[in-house]
Amino acid sequence: MDNRVLIKKNLENYFGYTSFRDGQEEVILSALDGNHTLVMLPTGMGKSLCYQLTGYCLDGLVVIVSPLLSLMQDQVEQLKLTGEKRVAAINSLMDAHEKEWVLNHLSEYKFIFLSPEMLQQEYVMSYLEKVSISLFTIDEAHCISQWGLDFRPDYSDLGIIRQQLKFPLTMALTATATERVREEILTSLQIDHENTKQVIYSVDRSNIAFSTLICDHDKKQQLINQIQKLKKPGIIYFSSKKIAEEVAGLIRNKTGMAAESYHSDIVAEDKIKIQQQFIHDEIDIICATSAFGMGINKSNIRFVIHFHLPGSPEAYLQEVGRCGRDGEPSLALLLYEPGDGMIQLRLQEYTLPTIDMLEYSYKKGKVLEGSCSPTQKQLIENYLKSDLSVEAAKNQVKSRMIYKQQQLYYMIDYAETSSCKRAFLLHYFNEKVSGKPPLCCSNCNIEINECYKETDLKQKKIVEKEKNPEETLKELFLIGN
Repeated sequence: MDNRVLIKKNLENYFGYTSFRDGQEEVILSALDGNHTLVMLPTGMGKSLCYQLTGYCLDGLVVIVSPLLSLMQDQVEQLKLTGEKRVAAINSLMDAHEKEWVLNHLSEYKFIFLSPEMLQQEYVMSYLEKVSISLFTIDEAHCISQWGLDFRPDYSDLGIIRQQLKFPLTMALTATATERVREEILTSLQIDHENTKQVIYSVDRSNIAFSTLICDHDKKQQLINQIQKLKKPGIIYFSSKKIAEEVAGLIRNKTGMAAESYHSDIVAEDKIKIQQQFIHDEIDIICATSAFGMGINKSNIRFVIHFHLPGSPEAYLQEVGRCGRDGEPSLALLLYEPGDGMIQLRLQEYTLPTIDMLEYSYKKGKVLEGSCSPTQKQLIENYLKSDLSVEAAKNQVKSRMIYKQQQLYYMIDYAETSSCKRAFLLHYFNEKVSGKPPLCCSNCNIEINECYKETDLKQKKIVEKEKNPEETLKELFLIGN
């Protein structure tokens, strides 16, 4: 059967769809032609379907490397909702007996989700080496780039894992990656650049309006003002777990809205509970660190607000891309005060080892206990295990620091620019605005600012007619409630 006919048939049989979104068909056909494929599709454009449908067209096991426990569980549940029973996530939520049973029956599964850390377990690899892997998938592949999204060195070993598994057909997927990052992904995975199909689509999402609100030491009050006008549900991102919890409590007390905090200190069971409550519209607002949102299958998120300045354009677009997946107008709002960049600079200092730390650790052959943060310790230990010399390690840290500072300065410029914010973000990815959307940004559309004013509900419902841009944008907000 022709591959185009096959995937159309399986698309309807397994997922109930009759047509593909942009890029999906091209990705699947590439993989079925035997090409390793690097995929960049905007958040919400259905990257998961690319490897799932490819897997259904091939014999053998699909292995998916996933960065977060919540993301794995969400993907497993979504597949089960389609009727798929041959799916499991091998992670810390499994007890030893369950894990052993799944590993002993791998050949009976179609989809297995694992973290890069789980792939470092020799006994897990021993089972994977015995089965036929039809597709090796790396979800959120930008995590591979150097030390990855959250500094997890095991991502850098995925190329070695592929080698142990005899270089299976590979698909790497991401929503935001510059050309430099895409090159790093392929190099790290030990994939030949010239013989790899790259399916690259714009990071732009035309239904998301970009806005910055300059604050004067009154962010919390400004935040309360905004969320009282905006339609729910929404996500508010923070760089501080403590402030995320404080603001969630403040929202509950000041507005009566259902708000919860979500960060790395919350136990796994509670994370899953909060995530499910949010998905089912039982929670209006999530106050979260970057630990929340990756892979969340919720189409009607109306806004994403950043209380603190993100560290990079990649992180910003990843997070704001979680709103408006249904194609309806949505808002990405950044609350900004001059000097906000210092928070991110301090976080960078806390995560990257200093030159003195590296020199001491290389000299002693170990990390001095209590001398550095857990992340710094992890990175130093990774260097000590590698073949890198101390000079090479120092140069890499210096290079990484400069790169992260450049990313941060770009975000500061984005917050302060008076030019088109959409064009400013796209420029970072070497893209240009192709046909400016009606709801662009707070610098291009006066309506973005005017929509914060109170509007008479009666005026909105006078006549049912085709909406103009201003009317459409006003529908982002609760009016008269």
